[in-house]
This record gives sequence, C-alpha cells and structure tokens, in this order.
Amino acid sequence: MDREWNDNQPIYRQLRDRVVAMILDGVLKEGDPLPSVRNVAAEYRVNPLTVLKGYQELVNDGFVETRRGLGMFVKEGARGLLLAGERHKFLAEEWPRIYLSIQRLGLSAKELLNGKASREPASDGAAANETAMDAKKEES
Repeated sequence: MDREWNDNQPIYRQLRDRVVAMILDGVLKEGDPLPSVRNVAAEYRVNPLTVLKGYQELVNDGFVETRRGLGMFVKEGARGLLLAGERHKFLAEEWPRIYLSIQRLGLSAKELLNGKASREPASDGAAANETAMDAKKEES
C-alpha cells in the first residue's frame, strides 16, 4: 500500500480503497487474510481505529468477513462484485468526461488505440464522428 495520503477524503476511506485495489489487482485473493489492524496502523502511522473503520466499511459492503479470533478475510465472490461495481462506476462517472474530451479534441479510434495523435486534426469533426460510431459499436 502507498504511504502517501491525500486531503481529498478521510484516511479510513483511502485505506478502504487501497484494499479494494489490492483485491482487484489480485494481491489479496478470496479467502486471504487482510493485514492486521495493528500492523497497518504501525506501518502507516495512523490510529488503529482509523484502520478498523476502513476495514469495517469493507465488511459492511460485503467484501470482507470477520472470523472471530482469526481476523478479517476477503470473502468468496468479493473480486467479482468489486469488478462489477468499479466498471459501473467508471462508465457512469469517469467515461462521460473522457468521452467529451475525446470529442472535443477530435481524436479518432485509431489515434486512441495507437496512443498518438496525428499532426493534422480531422476536418468537420470526422474523427469525433468516427470515435462516436466506434463507441456505439462497443455498446452493442
């Protein structure tokens, strides 16, 4: 986990998001134990209650389970649920902004796939229309 914290959201929420990323990336697999609250608190120099609050959100969301006397573990099916939720969140929140930027810049699907823009912008919005048509194809 990254040791840097940002001021945009509470630390417990950032901890929760980092564990989610670890599950999505396969660092933590279903059935694996989460790092102990004490170890995370000591390593990242945060209050143990902050770590516990982040972990508790994962329990409340159904991604982690508590086993009395053993700790917290990634639940079976957690990765699939997280993946579906993150995909939905991306398409609902991030993709519309990205799509508008693509249209505004007149980027073609070819340019996006190559990661390079051509020197000459397409005339009359042809690249934007090509990108829009490609996006529509992907939806169906």
